[in-house]
Amino acid sequence: MSIQIISQGKASKDQSQLFLINKKDKLVSFGFTKEEQTYIQKKQKAGDAYVLLNRFNQLVFVQFTEDWEKKNTAEQLENYRNLGNKICSALNAHQYQDVFLDATQNTTEVLAVAEGIALSNYQFLKYKSDQKKAHTLQKIAVAIDAKTKKQLSDLQILVDAVYKARTWVNEPQSYLDAVVFAKEMKALATSAGVSCEVLNKKQIEALKMGGLLAVNKGSITPPTFTILEYKPKNAKNKKPLVLVGKGVVYDTGGLSLKPTPNSMDTMKCDMGGGAAVASAIVAIAQAQLPYHVIALIPATDNRPGGNAYTPGDVVTMFDGQTVEVLNTDAEGRMLLGDALAYAKKYSPSLVLDFATLTGAAAAAIGSFGTVCMGTADESTKAALKEAGNTVHERLVEFPFWDDYAKLINSDLADMKNIGGPVGGAITAGKFLEKFTDYPWMHFDIAGPAYLNAADSYRGKHGTGVGVRLIVELVKQLSK
Repeated sequence: MSIQIISQGKASKDQSQLFLINKKDKLVSFGFTKEEQTYIQKKQKAGDAYVLLNRFNQLVFVQFTEDWEKKNTAEQLENYRNLGNKICSALNAHQYQDVFLDATQNTTEVLAVAEGIALSNYQFLKYKSDQKKAHTLQKIAVAIDAKTKKQLSDLQILVDAVYKARTWVNEPQSYLDAVVFAKEMKALATSAGVSCEVLNKKQIEALKMGGLLAVNKGSITPPTFTILEYKPKNAKNKKPLVLVGKGVVYDTGGLSLKPTPNSMDTMKCDMGGGAAVASAIVAIAQAQLPYHVIALIPATDNRPGGNAYTPGDVVTMFDGQTVEVLNTDAEGRMLLGDALAYAKKYSPSLVLDFATLTGAAAAAIGSFGTVCMGTADESTKAALKEAGNTVHERLVEFPFWDDYAKLINSDLADMKNIGGPVGGAITAGKFLEKFTDYPWMHFDIAGPAYLNAADSYRGKHGTGVGVRLIVELVKQLSK
């Protein structure tokens, strides 16, 4: 269940609350007692910009913001979100149920704190018999001007979307197979007024989506291809923005079984791209952003059983191109190739694909950002990077020289599905490029999609990365 973010005029008597203080402010004006003022000043002199006061019936959080004001806007926002993470931890540790934030003055900053608190409060406890460690925090009450009140509801929508993406990523494949994933996406989309069509195996076969069908051959669960569309009457774009998300609900590597210890343990996260684009389009619809968006999510598991596709196979893709398969663990690009080729039917203005695609991307920059590359123009790339900085889902653009395309040349077919020992993230991107004829960007979220240790408000395990980036981009494009 998501945390509630509500509007409230002023703090109640025992409600925990936050005070943001700069060098011009006097402590006495915040209603602190003399003893509290002395304590705060003592902590400040010791170099503590963050002070927690425990009044026994409430917690009071004090943050001195002077040093933050020297940073750029994106860095400031991230500081406030991280402050929200501290506040959330303290409230749950002391078993409080709510907190009050006054956003009538520093609206942007305080809403970033609220975002940090809300995202930090996420838990996945579905399979826990003992619920004693469940967070007590249930509500964030915010005082906000009537003119900016919609920002509260938009924040609730965004947080709910990230929660949903995280939950999908955290669900084990024993529950969330390709069919259940499609069913849940359809239910969520329908509730938000987003149209949804789920193609079953027979329909996928009729379309000759060879990449998706090849990956699915080792599974007893059929594949799905989910098409979501949000088309408001007041859409600003004449041609749609198309989102494509990798939906590999579990990846063993297929017959090219993942060789390294523990490398399969977290592979339920391999549909993180699909989770991100499905959650994002629903959030865009719920926020009533005037932008035409379509999301495509091809889904299957990748297993070595039955009639599994093999290294050496030649696969004919949806658009007729042929692929020599040299590694069945390079499966994401196979089903993404079909989806990217299918996207041509919409004559899109821009296509963005999100995928936990390569270990090479994760090795290159870790979990600190998302590797991207593609053929979109420089202004589009700049807008994407700005959106990424704003929500701290930072983008690192890799070179996309044609030299890398030579590495996937095949003697047997139109291309190979792997490119060798170097530039693995880029050769995967060059493979995907072959199925596009429109402005396009590829986002390899292998690093930040799933974390083995908690990282501030991103938490532990599924992060929902990509949702906030997509929604922020569409907000900017809608203006």
